Amino acid sequence: MTEVRTNPDRDGDTGLIPAPLSVDGPHPGTVRLGGQTALAAAPGTEDTARWLRATLGDAFGLPLPPGSGEASDTLALALDPALPAEGYRLEADARWGVRIAGGGPAGVFWGAQTLRQLLGPDAFRRAPLAPGRPATLPEQTVEDAPRFGWRGLMLDVARHFLPKDGVLRYVDLLAAHKLNVLHLHLTDDQGWRIEIRRYPKLTETGAWRERTKLGHRASPLWDPRPHGGYYTQDDLREIVAYAARRQITVVPEIDVPGHSQAAIAAYPELGNTDVIDTTSLKVWDTWGVNPNVLAPTDTTLRFYEHVLEEVLELFPSRFVHLGGDECPKDQWKASPAAQERIAALSLDGADGLQSWFVRHFDRWLTDRGRRLIGWDEILEGGLAEGAAVSSWRGCAGGVAAAKSGHDVVMCPEQQVYLDHRQHASPDEPVPIGYVRTLEDVYRFEPVPPELTDEQAAHVLGTQANAWTEVMDSQQRLDYQVFPRLAALAEVAWSRLPAPPLRDYRDFAHRMSAHYARLDALGVDYRPPGGPRPWQRRPGLLGRPIDGAPPNV
Repeated sequence: MTEVRTNPDRDGDTGLIPAPLSVDGPHPGTVRLGGQTALAAAPGTEDTARWLRATLGDAFGLPLPPGSGEASDTLALALDPALPAEGYRLEADARWGVRIAGGGPAGVFWGAQTLRQLLGPDAFRRAPLAPGRPATLPEQTVEDAPRFGWRGLMLDVARHFLPKDGVLRYVDLLAAHKLNVLHLHLTDDQGWRIEIRRYPKLTETGAWRERTKLGHRASPLWDPRPHGGYYTQDDLREIVAYAARRQITVVPEIDVPGHSQAAIAAYPELGNTDVIDTTSLKVWDTWGVNPNVLAPTDTTLRFYEHVLEEVLELFPSRFVHLGGDECPKDQWKASPAAQERIAALSLDGADGLQSWFVRHFDRWLTDRGRRLIGWDEILEGGLAEGAAVSSWRGCAGGVAAAKSGHDVVMCPEQQVYLDHRQHASPDEPVPIGYVRTLEDVYRFEPVPPELTDEQAAHVLGTQANAWTEVMDSQQRLDYQVFPRLAALAEVAWSRLPAPPLRDYRDFAHRMSAHYARLDALGVDYRPPGGPRPWQRRPGLLGRPIDGAPPNV
């Protein structure tokens, strides 16, 4: 394995994050991009050329007119099939300008993101700070390619709705860190966020709750204002297209058969009507594991097939996430209809019933050229043949799946749940779960050592998860996600030594440059010294736990 070459003394001025495979330089010469600099875009690089004209054009007032790749003073983009698909080579030379070659369109785009970092924090602003301020970078050559193909963030927009512009902003933040998957958690007990035209009550009723618990569910405080919102199908088409131009795949999550009270509140026939009065259910206004789950009936199966038909039209992603987590079985155990189904199908109790439910949609998605992915509870009762696993309850589920030949995305809550507190100080806003510092996230290793090379090949990559029960605004979301997402981005992209040999000191040194980029982007991150006064939330009860897993 090729190791990352980093050197704090050499690289401190640029502070590239994620760390590249190799850097030759910087050398004494300086490359300047100015009013006469042309942009030469070879076929296949058009999206990156458009992005560069928008970002660097706004930041430095550069017109970047079309030009020839052979001319001097040129920013040239090209494809090089000798490079990996997401790999790139960036060459900056004062004699002719900047050349970025990528193994595919994604590689060219990631090279452009590196160029933006090399140009300094001003490149992350939306207008020039002063007329004529030059865009410069030192002469050097950067060669790079990612370790993992799945480098992501799960964004929970169900618990607290993030308007469309906020999602688009996060797409740009992921792109700036070379992350390529946005996993959108679109449905839960507390809200349904995707327009389904066949079933309008999912958003008319299911997208709105009457009030919201403030803090952990044990808190006595409530926000009495109704909360909700949803994305229209055109909103989602826009998000998906916007992300695709930035080489990011949007993976939708429709959570079944648990975490479904918002859907049952809209369509009571989806619940276990022979056990409870489902017509009395409303969109849930508090947090935790909800006992009201979908009924394992043909009516429910057909309903969610119809839902997924519209989901597939909106999201071209290969994977569709169907949740499968935290599904209490009490109602199924008490339901004569559920017990009849278990007997008729000769299933192994309620766990077997959940497995049957997941397997049904695994086959349904496979027949349409897609793949199911779900939280590691889908291992219970037997894993569907084509399913992949998001391993969240530690790495054990991912290890079991990989050893049985299933693909895995590693996202254990003990390391990469960004709703968890970042320090033990009482100043942390609504402290939840384990203390997970920036260094803790940086030291996370996605491939467990007990896997063989063949088994490790099933680890598609890793993602951080941002559950939003206590993140009720973009400001709060920023605080929890950053700067830790920068650490996860390096873990996912760079070929780092395994802990404890991983050099956090070098990463922290490069972060000193990266904070200025986040400032320019307007990210309300947690400062290294702790929360600013306006970032604290005194009086809001959290659930700080250092031992048992926290269920918010």
